[in-house]
Amino acid sequence: MSLVHFNFQLFKFDGVCQSVALTLCPLIGKSDGIEPLCYSRNVEFAGTLIFQPGTFIMNTISIFMTSIMIYHIKTKYTAIVTSIIPKASILYPYFTAAHLGLISATFWCLLLNGFVGFQFAEDGTPISLWSIRVTCFTVWLTVTSIAILTFNNIGPFNYETPMILWIIYFLVNSATFALYVIMQVILVVFTLDDPWALGDIAFGTLFFIIGQVIMYVFSISICEQFKHYMDGLFLGSAFNLLAVMMVYKYWDSITKEDLEFALDSKPQHWQILQQVYIDSSYNTW
Repeated sequence: MSLVHFNFQLFKFDGVCQSVALTLCPLIGKSDGIEPLCYSRNVEFAGTLIFQPGTFIMNTISIFMTSIMIYHIKTKYTAIVTSIIPKASILYPYFTAAHLGLISATFWCLLLNGFVGFQFAEDGTPISLWSIRVTCFTVWLTVTSIAILTFNNIGPFNYETPMILWIIYFLVNSATFALYVIMQVILVVFTLDDPWALGDIAFGTLFFIIGQVIMYVFSISICEQFKHYMDGLFLGSAFNLLAVMMVYKYWDSITKEDLEFALDSKPQHWQILQQVYIDSSYNTW
């Protein structure tokens, strides 16, 4: 039995969707979508049919861990769709479209944050924050709209040949990720005096690539070996979580010194005031 089942087709999701059960697969290719050759078995819970239960659990853990990281970022900074909604529901295409929009907006947000270290705008200023917020929302709205138009065969968009959606999903998102990694390597090598940060970047990149390879290349083999109890989406989600955690660790490592300097400046400030008070007292005498 071959361990590799992957049929990648340019501008088409057919081969990808036969390998891994992406959320958009039931909505493109044919009127009834594209079914993967092997996927994780479903579980019924409290009258609700849950698809990809293992991936659902992993995504829940990812949301929990991401919330913890966001909380720590908020206390320190200076400046999923798993088919709970039935595929036959009229809401499913819209939730899937919003999900695809969030994926692209996340990559775009990562790219813009990569520019922060180059000081294109003062960190924490309104122009810095709102440029990220507005453009990320624009990217989300644009990709979501394209997905909805594609799923519903509106205008030049067609679910049988979803070329624009394919370009965004694979090429544009991959390009933003690669550009972010390149920029951070340049920033660390030529600006920051912290070579250990290169390790965080390397591990984050490695985890992300491993997750993508597992999902798109080995998903069917994993599904068959584990008797449909798990497929590539579960491990892919796990490695994506590790990649996100390494991005947080990288950010944490390169911002620590700035914060320590801010804390160290307080006693210096009080020392200056104390010296001024002593000098003024001496002058009165």
